[in-house]
Amino acid sequence: MDQVRKDMAMTVFTHPGRHRVAVLAREVLLPIELGIVHQLFGQARQGASADGEPLYEVATCSPTPGDVRTDGDFTVAVAHGPEALAEADTVIVLSSYEDYVQETPDLPAPAAEALALIRPGVRVASICTGAYLLASAGLLDGRPATTHWRYTEQFARLFPRVELDPDVLYTDGGSVLTSAGCAAGIDLCLHMIRRDHGTAVANDVARRTVVPPHREGGQVQYIRRPVPGRSAPGTSAARDWALRRLQDPITLEQLAARESMSVRHFTRRFREEVGLTPMDWLTRQRIELARELLEESDTPVEQVAARAGLGTAANLRRHFHTALGVSPSAYRTTFRGPGS
Repeated sequence: MDQVRKDMAMTVFTHPGRHRVAVLAREVLLPIELGIVHQLFGQARQGASADGEPLYEVATCSPTPGDVRTDGDFTVAVAHGPEALAEADTVIVLSSYEDYVQETPDLPAPAAEALALIRPGVRVASICTGAYLLASAGLLDGRPATTHWRYTEQFARLFPRVELDPDVLYTDGGSVLTSAGCAAGIDLCLHMIRRDHGTAVANDVARRTVVPPHREGGQVQYIRRPVPGRSAPGTSAARDWALRRLQDPITLEQLAARESMSVRHFTRRFREEVGLTPMDWLTRQRIELARELLEESDTPVEQVAARAGLGTAANLRRHFHTALGVSPSAYRTTFRGPGS
């Protein structure tokens, strides 16, 4: 068995043409997080087809290869050491029970040696409290980041130079990304797949994994609070109504009227359920519709803006720059090629 592990450790990534994802596992890991990364990136196929070529190759590594303890009654045999990080195009750091009790911002020596192998410019992401390791390494200084809501106060105290957002499901700082609790790793992985290969591929992965392509709002909706009475009205009918007519002008008053609520009460209930204000949520849905139209059609930008309910091409460009950092034309070129 030891010889088999040595032979496996010599070859980490075996498909040079694929995007290489290295998953850094530490003691004590949560198996669900490891499964999320392998399942989602492993499902991504060229052309959003089950018969298409895999788009990613995923390898699990550890600062010290061998059996890694989990929070269950079993271990995970990790064949690869930190050398996998030196070959990766994306590195994903899983959480560890060590993060929960971290009392100083110092980076453990084995982790420091492992992270030092990551090549400049490689995309680095974390799931749940894996953000502690990135912050300890200084990778999150001056950047937006999040982590599990239970540990945000501790995180903020240890890493004051990080722009912590405790409400969101994930953050995208370009080359460094973070996610909230372990299930938010699903949202983060789908986001990275969508960023790499577009909405069609990400939606196909979500469909075959039986998870939503997008989850509304942030982790604020999962923080325990007094439960409203059984008769308390919700806002789902208003959201369904809005999604069917994104191209039309929609006001806050109209949304509140769909639920027979005052604007003030509707706004409060909406934020409790979704984690966003009604109009912020509406803008996000319109941006997502515009992204799909740009990726999947040759519809002129002016018509995309109109069909997505964003009015003019100038308004569409402004929202795209704010949300994605690129113009609609550049976004389309990324997914449909030059001259599209």
